[in-house]
Amino acid sequence: MRLARLKSLIVVGLTTLSLLAAAPGGAVEPDEVLDDPVLEQRARHLSEGLRCLVCRNESIDDSNAELARDLRILVRERLLAGDSDTEALDFIVARYGEYVLLRPAISGANWLLWAAGPLMLLMALVIGVFYVRGRARAPKVAEQSLSPEEQERLRKILEE
Repeated sequence: MRLARLKSLIVVGLTTLSLLAAAPGGAVEPDEVLDDPVLEQRARHLSEGLRCLVCRNESIDDSNAELARDLRILVRERLLAGDSDTEALDFIVARYGEYVLLRPAISGANWLLWAAGPLMLLMALVIGVFYVRGRARAPKVAEQSLSPEEQERLRKILEE
Protein backbone atom coordinates (compact mmCIF):
# COMPACT_ATOMS: atom_id res chain seq x y z
CA MET A 1 0.00 0.00 0.00
CA ARG A 2 2.71 2.46 1.02
CA LEU A 3 4.92 1.45 -1.89
CA ALA A 4 2.11 2.04 -4.39
CA ARG A 5 1.37 5.43 -2.84
CA LEU A 6 5.06 6.37 -2.93
CA LYS A 7 5.27 5.36 -6.59
CA SER A 8 2.23 7.46 -7.47
CA LEU A 9 3.68 10.46 -5.62
CA ILE A 10 6.95 10.07 -7.52
CA VAL A 11 5.10 9.88 -10.85
CA VAL A 12 3.04 12.98 -10.02
CA GLY A 13 6.16 14.87 -8.91
CA LEU A 14 8.12 13.96 -12.03
CA THR A 15 5.18 14.86 -14.25
CA THR A 16 4.85 18.24 -12.55
CA LEU A 17 8.57 18.91 -12.91
CA SER A 18 8.53 18.00 -16.60
CA LEU A 19 5.57 20.30 -17.21
CA LEU A 20 7.28 23.15 -15.39
CA ALA A 21 10.49 22.59 -17.34
CA ALA A 22 8.56 22.63 -20.61
CA ALA A 23 6.80 25.90 -19.80
CA PRO A 24 8.35 28.45 -22.15
CA GLY A 25 7.71 31.71 -20.35
CA GLY A 26 7.91 31.14 -16.64
CA ALA A 27 6.08 34.12 -15.19
CA VAL A 28 5.79 36.15 -18.40
CA GLU A 29 2.17 37.17 -18.81
CA PRO A 30 0.43 37.27 -22.19
CA ASP A 31 0.02 41.05 -22.12
CA GLU A 32 3.81 41.43 -21.82
CA VAL A 33 4.67 39.39 -24.92
CA LEU A 34 5.83 41.44 -27.91
CA ASP A 35 4.24 40.99 -31.33
CA ASP A 36 7.62 40.71 -33.05
CA PRO A 37 8.98 37.19 -32.32
CA VAL A 38 12.60 38.31 -32.84
CA LEU A 39 12.26 41.13 -30.28
CA GLU A 40 10.43 38.80 -27.91
CA GLN A 41 13.24 36.25 -28.19
CA ARG A 42 15.81 38.99 -27.43
CA ALA A 43 13.72 40.14 -24.46
CA ARG A 44 13.52 36.58 -23.11
CA HIS A 45 17.26 36.15 -23.52
CA LEU A 46 17.95 39.41 -21.65
CA SER A 47 15.43 38.70 -18.88
CA GLU A 48 16.97 35.28 -18.21
CA GLY A 49 20.16 37.06 -17.13
CA LEU A 50 18.47 39.63 -14.90
CA ARG A 51 17.91 38.95 -11.20
CA CYS A 52 14.58 39.57 -9.53
CA LEU A 53 15.41 42.03 -6.78
CA VAL A 54 12.58 40.64 -4.63
CA CYS A 55 13.21 36.90 -5.09
CA ARG A 56 17.00 37.27 -5.04
CA ASN A 57 18.36 34.30 -6.98
CA GLU A 58 15.60 33.96 -9.54
CA SER A 59 15.51 35.50 -13.00
CA ILE A 60 12.86 38.08 -13.77
CA ASP A 61 11.61 35.70 -16.45
CA ASP A 62 10.69 33.15 -13.74
CA SER A 63 9.50 35.50 -11.00
CA ASN A 64 5.91 36.53 -10.31
CA ALA A 65 6.91 39.59 -8.25
CA GLU A 66 5.61 42.98 -9.34
CA LEU A 67 9.12 44.39 -9.61
CA ALA A 68 10.11 41.51 -11.90
CA ARG A 69 7.11 42.29 -14.09
CA ASP A 70 8.15 45.97 -14.19
CA LEU A 71 11.67 44.95 -15.21
CA ARG A 72 10.37 42.63 -17.95
CA ILE A 73 8.24 45.48 -19.30
CA LEU A 74 11.21 47.87 -19.06
CA VAL A 75 13.40 45.48 -21.06
CA ARG A 76 10.72 45.24 -23.75
CA GLU A 77 10.26 49.03 -23.82
CA ARG A 78 14.00 49.54 -24.30
CA LEU A 79 14.07 47.01 -27.13
CA LEU A 80 11.05 48.65 -28.79
CA ALA A 81 12.84 52.01 -28.48
CA GLY A 82 15.63 50.58 -30.64
CA ASP A 83 18.25 49.80 -27.99
CA SER A 84 20.68 46.99 -28.62
CA ASP A 85 20.91 44.20 -26.05
CA THR A 86 24.00 45.82 -24.54
CA GLU A 87 22.36 49.25 -24.37
CA ALA A 88 19.25 47.82 -22.71
CA LEU A 89 21.36 45.97 -20.11
CA ASP A 90 23.51 49.05 -19.50
CA PHE A 91 20.38 51.13 -18.92
CA ILE A 92 19.00 48.64 -16.38
CA VAL A 93 22.37 48.26 -14.62
CA ALA A 94 22.74 52.04 -14.43
CA ARG A 95 19.29 52.26 -12.86
CA TYR A 96 19.38 49.28 -10.45
CA GLY A 97 23.08 48.56 -10.00
CA GLU A 98 25.18 45.58 -10.99
CA TYR A 99 23.36 43.39 -8.44
CA VAL A 100 20.51 43.06 -10.95
CA LEU A 101 22.73 40.82 -13.12
CA LEU A 102 22.55 37.10 -12.35
CA ARG A 103 26.06 36.70 -13.80
CA PRO A 104 27.97 39.91 -13.02
CA ALA A 105 31.14 40.68 -14.96
CA ILE A 106 34.53 39.94 -13.42
CA SER A 107 35.81 43.50 -13.39
CA GLY A 108 36.62 46.28 -10.98
CA ALA A 109 35.87 45.40 -7.38
CA ASN A 110 33.95 42.27 -8.43
CA TRP A 111 37.18 40.33 -8.97
CA LEU A 112 37.61 40.22 -5.20
CA LEU A 113 34.15 38.66 -4.79
CA TRP A 114 34.87 36.09 -7.50
CA ALA A 115 38.27 35.24 -6.00
CA ALA A 116 37.16 35.22 -2.35
CA GLY A 117 35.86 31.63 -2.38
CA PRO A 118 38.95 29.99 -3.87
CA LEU A 119 41.25 32.22 -1.76
CA MET A 120 39.45 31.23 1.45
CA LEU A 121 39.66 27.55 0.49
CA LEU A 122 43.39 27.90 -0.18
CA MET A 123 43.90 29.68 3.14
CA ALA A 124 41.95 26.96 4.97
CA LEU A 125 44.09 24.26 3.36
CA VAL A 126 47.33 26.04 4.29
CA ILE A 127 46.16 26.56 7.88
CA GLY A 128 45.04 22.92 8.06
CA VAL A 129 48.42 21.67 6.82
CA PHE A 130 50.30 23.79 9.38
CA TYR A 131 47.97 22.65 12.16
CA VAL A 132 48.37 18.96 11.32
CA ARG A 133 52.15 19.32 11.03
CA GLY A 134 52.32 21.14 14.36
CA ARG A 135 50.26 18.43 16.05
CA ALA A 136 52.51 15.74 14.59
CA ARG A 137 55.64 17.51 15.91
CA ALA A 138 54.20 18.21 19.36
CA PRO A 139 55.79 16.15 22.14
CA LYS A 140 53.72 13.23 23.23
CA VAL A 141 52.46 13.57 26.78
CA ALA A 142 52.46 10.25 28.55
CA GLU A 143 49.43 9.50 30.60
CA GLN A 144 50.27 9.64 34.27
CA SER A 145 48.59 7.32 36.72
CA LEU A 146 47.07 8.62 39.91
CA SER A 147 49.24 9.10 42.94
CA PRO A 148 48.44 6.96 46.02
CA GLU A 149 46.77 9.96 47.71
CA GLU A 150 44.59 10.60 44.65
CA GLN A 151 43.66 6.93 44.41
CA GLU A 152 42.59 6.93 48.07
CA ARG A 153 40.52 10.11 47.58
CA LEU A 154 38.86 8.64 44.48
CA ARG A 155 38.03 5.44 46.34
CA LYS A 156 36.36 7.47 49.13
CA ILE A 157 34.32 9.48 46.65
CA LEU A 158 33.11 6.35 44.88
CA GLU A 159 32.12 4.69 48.16
CA GLU A 160 29.84 7.56 49.21
